Amino acid sequence: MKVIKRDGTTVDFDRSKIAVAISKANAAVEEPYRISDDKIEEIICYIEGKHRQRYLVEDIQDMVESELMKAGKYELSKAYIIYRYNRALVRKANTTDESILSLIKNSNKDVMEENSNKNAVMAATQRDLIAGEVSKDLTKRLLLPEHISKAHEEGAIHFHDADYFLQPIFNCCLINIGDMLDNGTVMNGKLIESPKSFQVACTIMTQIIASVACGQYGGQSVDVSHLGKYLRISRDKFRRQLTEEFGGELSSEMIEGIVEQRLRDELKSGVQTIQYQINTLMTTNGQSPFVTLFLYLRPDDEYIEENAMIIEEILRQRYEGIKNECGVYVTPAFPKLVYVLDEHNCLKGGKYDYITRLAVKCSSKRLYPDYISAKKMRENYENNVFSPMGCRSFLSPWKDENGNYKFEGRFNQGVVSINLPQIGILAKGDEDEFWKLFDERLELCFEALMCRHNALLGTVSDTSPVHWQYGAIARLEKGEVIDKYLYGGYSTISLGYIGLYEVTKLMKGVSHTDPEGMDFAIRVMTHMNEACKRWKAQTGLGFALYGTPAESLCYRFARIDKERFGTIKDVTDKGYYTNSYHVDVRETIDAFKKFEFESQFQKISSGGAISYIEIPNMRNNLPALETLVRFIYDNIQYAEFNTKSDYCHVCGFDGEIIINDDLEWECPVCGNKDQKKMNVTRRTCGYLGENFWNVGKTKEIKARVLHL
Repeated sequence: MKVIKRDGTTVDFDRSKIAVAISKANAAVEEPYRISDDKIEEIICYIEGKHRQRYLVEDIQDMVESELMKAGKYELSKAYIIYRYNRALVRKANTTDESILSLIKNSNKDVMEENSNKNAVMAATQRDLIAGEVSKDLTKRLLLPEHISKAHEEGAIHFHDADYFLQPIFNCCLINIGDMLDNGTVMNGKLIESPKSFQVACTIMTQIIASVACGQYGGQSVDVSHLGKYLRISRDKFRRQLTEEFGGELSSEMIEGIVEQRLRDELKSGVQTIQYQINTLMTTNGQSPFVTLFLYLRPDDEYIEENAMIIEEILRQRYEGIKNECGVYVTPAFPKLVYVLDEHNCLKGGKYDYITRLAVKCSSKRLYPDYISAKKMRENYENNVFSPMGCRSFLSPWKDENGNYKFEGRFNQGVVSINLPQIGILAKGDEDEFWKLFDERLELCFEALMCRHNALLGTVSDTSPVHWQYGAIARLEKGEVIDKYLYGGYSTISLGYIGLYEVTKLMKGVSHTDPEGMDFAIRVMTHMNEACKRWKAQTGLGFALYGTPAESLCYRFARIDKERFGTIKDVTDKGYYTNSYHVDVRETIDAFKKFEFESQFQKISSGGAISYIEIPNMRNNLPALETLVRFIYDNIQYAEFNTKSDYCHVCGFDGEIIINDDLEWECPVCGNKDQKKMNVTRRTCGYLGENFWNVGKTKEIKARVLHL
């Protein structure tokens, strides 16, 4: 039996602690009001007899009080309550010592593994994590209502980012980078004027990204189409300089040739600045800025040709990678890339198909970019195409006072997620009970989300000048409050959800890919979406249904429910819950059918959604990926590929580990042949369900023999 302590850690059940607590209460009352040692033993046996795998400390104490009252020991029960109260006062004095000290000793695994983008061993990162532990402690004890904290601890809901809740900062945003570049900004008290070249624009953009990351805790996105203007400025500058200096000596054709060469050099340098700056800057929260570059060639963009050049260069450099400390090219974590497919680049004979082919090639080696279908997005968002905030959270359409849609300069206030499978477990197949419990849990989520909103009310612009005073979000005066941006749907506030597949299995006995299960799953999704609409009408806040809020939450919810309810086939036995509406990875479904099936849920989950497929090493099967990309454009709004590549743990090489003449795996960089020090993926033909390609390469065939 396990006990969940108030700081969230799990310990073994210790019956002696119950005996000590009752004995201390015994000593505080006169003899007639005391309880015998046999009766104490009886109470302990009663608790053990429940055979629960998991208890909260408060649950055990409540049962002790109840048993004392049943025994008629009212004075003793009162003494025990006073004992609990005094212990609570001691706890409220300080409850973070153990978690912080274990963090410094690198033994607090929960905190160290919570964010894969942070190196929790580094001193600078540990400072942020220590502050986070203090924030979580104060949030749990003082800032949140007790029943919300308890619901979080029991895994009924998840209150995201409690490590930042103490501060008046928000989640994620779309930076209004166009305004900041065109009209200037201020950083660290220094005026940054509008840049006069592409290279300078790239440098300023990365500094803005770093500054923004320090004033919020979630991801941010930048639309790189705003850089096209500055690439043209550089071209015009080069042409003007050359004409003034060599106009009488060089022909216009020669001048244009030199201009284009200089422009290509500046383009390469500018994009390299973005890539290296983002990957070498360290923000105040101990990691590189969590930033997404939005790559969209808008058909009506006057700088579309310049932006085509910029996107092409970004993809080229991402495909190449960045050298690690061993000098090996590896895949950088940031910036994440989102590439938009439209009529002119969806691999159906469009003018910019060549860029999409480069994007596909990049995906095959470096995972990114992800893909957005402009066609499907226009259907779902009132004919608009815009970037997610970070890489997954989407805004709702919003119009300014002039009736114009606005997306850049908007943000998300925060997220609370609901554990759908736990509701199904408690309902035990009874639909009436399910919908009743579902509504109760949704009300808990609403209360928790209002806590997030209320924490931001009254925030003054001085808390993060780059956001509120100098253009990333707004241009407020010093000392002005941000409240007007919290209402009217300008910013979103998100209800996340986990485990649609598992709750369907619990209630219907089938997957949500089954027709009966799909009907139930759609009703569950619609119910959450309707709740968001109802809350929005009630409060004037931009509530939105948000899929895929946190991969780690899939494991947390599943772990809690397994400890509490035991092993349940196809639910808690896997060690994880499926994220949002996704098809369980164990189901047999081809890539095309998976995207087609999940597309219907993306429309309902308008506050955030992404679908993905797991595919093998596809670097030699680009036609297969191109077919998938064409399919994405016509069938699903937002999708990504999770490809698997080889990896050498000796030098960090993540290319393709070769098979030498002796049929041994060998790293082409460092020569490592020890398979225990490398990951080697299976080589397959690339079958994806509707088409077939045969690789037919000798080393691929050898690899297939060895592995399959």
